[in-house]
Amino acid sequence: MALLTTGKGFIRDLEKSGALGIFTPLEGGSEGRYQRRLRLNGYDSFSLTAKGLGDIEAYLTKVHGVSVPHLGKKNIGQEAAVGPIYFVPPVATYKLDNLSPKSKGLILWIIEGHVLSRDELEYLTNLPHQEPRIKVVVELGGERYFRWESLEKIAQAV
Repeated sequence: MALLTTGKGFIRDLEKSGALGIFTPLEGGSEGRYQRRLRLNGYDSFSLTAKGLGDIEAYLTKVHGVSVPHLGKKNIGQEAAVGPIYFVPPVATYKLDNLSPKSKGLILWIIEGHVLSRDELEYLTNLPHQEPRIKVVVELGGERYFRWESLEKIAQAV
């Protein structure tokens, strides 16, 4: 890998396909350089982990209910059996609504993507087609050098 990389090929492929799966060196650092290149090219970036996401579609694009953790206190007959439910706005839609006018779009950078199922990867592949201002990058595993591939190809292979 070159010591200094421009990231032009990565950005071009991301804009073309909309969703990429990446494999990064395990010692880290290279993904930060590519995130910086995306920000310099006019994109806003939002990082999140794939572990514990639940329903990805609801989390990213729909208002959804969240139950707070049980802390030992019980409300007998006052609320739902799971406790109080709070409704939170969708993450991606909220970020899109608050983008600066000069921004090209939103990059969803998802780490620990190896836990995602085939259906979830297919949804992430189709998300940029539903909302063209969203691009998706999923970290899927380790490699000796930074490499990327279309998420569509990866989802078909899983």
